[in-house]
Amino acid sequence: MPSVQYGSQTIEYAIHEKEGLKAHYISVEKGKGVILKGAAVSDQEAQQLILKKARWILDKLELVRSVETSALVTGSRMPYLGKNYYVQISEVADLKRVEVFFNHSKFKVLVPAHFKNNQEKIELAFEDFYRQKAIEKITPRLKRWSKNINLPYEGLQFRKLEKRWGSCTPSNKIVINIDAVKLPFSLIDYLLVHELVHTKIKNHSKAFWAELSKHMDNWRALDARMQGLCL
Repeated sequence: MPSVQYGSQTIEYAIHEKEGLKAHYISVEKGKGVILKGAAVSDQEAQQLILKKARWILDKLELVRSVETSALVTGSRMPYLGKNYYVQISEVADLKRVEVFFNHSKFKVLVPAHFKNNQEKIELAFEDFYRQKAIEKITPRLKRWSKNINLPYEGLQFRKLEKRWGSCTPSNKIVINIDAVKLPFSLIDYLLVHELVHTKIKNHSKAFWAELSKHMDNWRALDARMQGLCL
């Protein structure tokens, strides 16, 4: 596996050649590590691309390791609308189920003292929180974008998706990953406009990107940020 030295740290990475991409994208994926995606480049060019994002890569690697190895406890951090927030967990004697609250500065998680397998129940409670907030925050934004750019859709569904942020069905129903609510609003809006354009053009042809650029002129920068994220 190729690697590059950044200060005292070595960054190992894999290269996935994908012809047709307009730029090179770097992702840090659980179980896969650092991946450079894009057209074929020389070893030296690949190293320079990795070095340009080295600080970001190291931060993401640390985050992935913490997610893989650490339980959700007081002091953990969970993402929401583009930021990571402190988690405070408290046991409550008479509580019947795990409850998650967000007060704009941290997550407060109330856990029944008598429960077993609390970690699993805490994770499920956070999934429920993300689902509810995705519906609450994203639904009105999609309606607003649809009206503003005159691209109607035939329904909206929120699901837990493994590999996609969203999709548009042949019947023009928009499907959004509940984890999208972890993104900043700038990327949520890009996702929504992207899927709305698919109601008109079902593929990623030149016509699709031309239509997208009519509604979001900075789509290239936003798309690059989305490509660098992993689910």
